[in-house]
Amino acid sequence: MSDDQSVVRFENVGLRYGLGPEVLQDISFTLAPGSFQFLIGESGAGKSSLLKLLYLAHRPTRGVMSLFGRDVASLRRSELPALRRRIGIVFQDFRLLPHLSTFDNVALPLRVAGVRESEIKRHVEELLAWVSLEDHMEARPPTLSGGQQQRVAIARAVIARPKLLYADEPTGNVDDRISSRLLHLFDELNKLGTTIVIATHNDAMVREANRPCLRLRNGRLVRLGPGLVELDDTDTAGEEDRQQVAAEVRNLAAAAKGPRF
Repeated sequence: MSDDQSVVRFENVGLRYGLGPEVLQDISFTLAPGSFQFLIGESGAGKSSLLKLLYLAHRPTRGVMSLFGRDVASLRRSELPALRRRIGIVFQDFRLLPHLSTFDNVALPLRVAGVRESEIKRHVEELLAWVSLEDHMEARPPTLSGGQQQRVAIARAVIARPKLLYADEPTGNVDDRISSRLLHLFDELNKLGTTIVIATHNDAMVREANRPCLRLRNGRLVRLGPGLVELDDTDTAGEEDRQQVAAEVRNLAAAAKGPRF
């Protein structure tokens, strides 16, 4: 890693498809190691396009984008797989392998990493029990409901404790009880040092988590602190200042609302 210790850094990034208009315009932000952000915005605001940049499905049309201190524009194609192995992704359409069981779908990242089968069995069974799928370990994805497939996709994304996790609408097909349980899973993973970005329309989950947000409006980025308070992002040297503002907002919100249960 270079002297840049950020996990993700965007500087005036733009993205367009073909000869069309830019779908992302002048996007600038930094994600520090161990940070947790929500990505919110109306349909068509550019959330999916930003996520595609983050998991290296596309490269920016302009601007500078770096992951783990590496300038994405300078990466050779042969370097991408190693970088992607440090990233966990929960796709909105799940992308499970239909011929593999629930257990084998979740175990796949560990097997690719060369983990011993005894360790794989212990970790996968523990995680599937956490997401309430212990009775579906041998089931194939086509036999599972949408909510069950979503939980399999989440388990597969987090099983190897990635350094960076993106989740696209991870609670879109589950009830409130499972949603809170999954949020707790993301919190625990974050405490272990994983940087997390969750794209969602679930305002209740955003408010429950009380985390900073990145909001996209017509392809442009607006920073929000906990409680969805808009932050002034004109100070380019101000990541520490933004974190201090976020802490103050969190304290004020707690004082205003009283105990949270």
